[in-house]
Amino acid sequence: MQTNKRWVVSPLISSEATESLSAFPPIIRQLLFNRGIARDADARAYINAAPNFDPDPFQMLNMEKAVARIRQALRNGEPIAIYGDYDVDGVTATALLVETLKALGGNVIPYIPNRFDEGYGLNNEALSSLMEQNIRLVISVDCGIRSPAEANHARSLGLDLIITDHHQPSDELPAAYAVLNPKQAGDSYPDKDLAGVGVAYKLAEAIASRAGSEFDRTRLLDLVALGTVADLAPLTGENRVLVRRGLDQLRNTRRQGIFSLAAVADLSLARINATSIGFVLGPRLNAAGRLESALAAYELLTATDVKRAGELAQQLNVQNRQRQELTRKIQEQADVLAMQEDPQATLLFAVHPEFNSGVVGLAAARLAEAYYRPAVVGQVGPETTRCSCRSIPEFHITQALDQCADLLIRHGGHAAAAGFTVRNENLDVLKDRLKQIAHQTLSSQDLRPTLQADLEVQLKDLNGELLRQLEYLQPTGYGNPDAVFVSRNLRVQSSRTVGSDGKHMKLVVTDGGGSFDAIAFRLGHLVKEMPERVDVLFTFETNEYNGRITFQLNVRDLRPAGVPD
Repeated sequence: MQTNKRWVVSPLISSEATESLSAFPPIIRQLLFNRGIARDADARAYINAAPNFDPDPFQMLNMEKAVARIRQALRNGEPIAIYGDYDVDGVTATALLVETLKALGGNVIPYIPNRFDEGYGLNNEALSSLMEQNIRLVISVDCGIRSPAEANHARSLGLDLIITDHHQPSDELPAAYAVLNPKQAGDSYPDKDLAGVGVAYKLAEAIASRAGSEFDRTRLLDLVALGTVADLAPLTGENRVLVRRGLDQLRNTRRQGIFSLAAVADLSLARINATSIGFVLGPRLNAAGRLESALAAYELLTATDVKRAGELAQQLNVQNRQRQELTRKIQEQADVLAMQEDPQATLLFAVHPEFNSGVVGLAAARLAEAYYRPAVVGQVGPETTRCSCRSIPEFHITQALDQCADLLIRHGGHAAAAGFTVRNENLDVLKDRLKQIAHQTLSSQDLRPTLQADLEVQLKDLNGELLRQLEYLQPTGYGNPDAVFVSRNLRVQSSRTVGSDGKHMKLVVTDGGGSFDAIAFRLGHLVKEMPERVDVLFTFETNEYNGRITFQLNVRDLRPAGVPD
């Protein structure tokens, strides 16, 4: 039995931190210490999701200038366009600002480009079209920071452009009327990890405060939670505060669209958490923009009519199933293409004219996960190829693309995910250069996924009280992981494959002092060679089935007992 993953168990809490955190139970004490918390005051701020800094939106560079221009437009009745991206982060940010400005009496419209016709981000044709509609102020959300040419075009039209974005800026900032991005040089805003919807929320907060409005900004936090979690922004600092509050809003949602979408997904909003957004709501909201137009997702989030919300929820649910099947097919094709070309490559590259550009990012993610290599998957068009990239912690994909900027029409993203457009005549040169950069960076490294565990426990330590205490960590996700445990030398009482294709596995394990059911997703292939005793790395959770709630281990990995980490 081999799973090819490296296990790392965190070092035990220091004696100084043990004394400072003595008010907390031992396991929680260790979990807090593993998350960089070693003082009682910091622990209480973390548990209560209370920020330990002043998140005044006017600390953000250019906020005063942006707010003044928007207030001018509100006073004069100027038409305003909110120009958003087509993913969940962009769609929620668009809905948030449209809702805010309408509540303040604004004349505002949404504009979300079509992925297939217009591509990512600002484009000159859309800006010209908005100008023809008598729009004089455009506010971008979740895009624009790498669009200097488009900003120059807006300026040439006499269009005031306010860019709000969270992606990493390049050396050349767009010459927009104002740029809001906490990552830009000289910005003193204390939290640099806000999602696009988070930056939009800070702008909404600033506008409303200057207007002296009684507009309840907390009702926007459900949108902030959806966009922040779906975009994999770190659930630390202010993001964690906003998402915690946003989840409370979602549990008591007043949005008919969210209620309808949860209903078709068989999701209990009363028990929603960040995982529910990441794996249930987020993919359905994203499906619209991946297959057709993201306007359907926007309409759902802002719908007030019950019948229309129900129709849109059903549409997104169907599109999500189509998206899953399409992703599976493209991943399989991309796998074959990448392996045929060079099975030993440190960067996987697969492009094809028939690939759907809406799901190439998902296919790249599956390849990166399967081979633990950065992966690029794209659609070849008549003149250009548009690609999405997914990477591993050892390789910053956007910095790699920066080294290829002379070959690209446009590019941008994060350390782990990015996208680019390249002219077809430069495609082969780009591929060779990216592979060379990856080889230089990664060839000397032991490339195996690392699974981090918080501490070793015995099964008798796992009970309902521990589950209640683990709620202190919520919301968990990227940047603030679930508590992960290791238990050693467990006897396997039973094991079997589950799922229509047998990809998953159900087990019952015991250490003599207690036994637990366990679910191991995508590890069904291990059933055939299951040893009598295993070490298990897992999260601890409840399982609800037919109205009955039990405890179970959610297995991240397992191996024969005694194999060194």
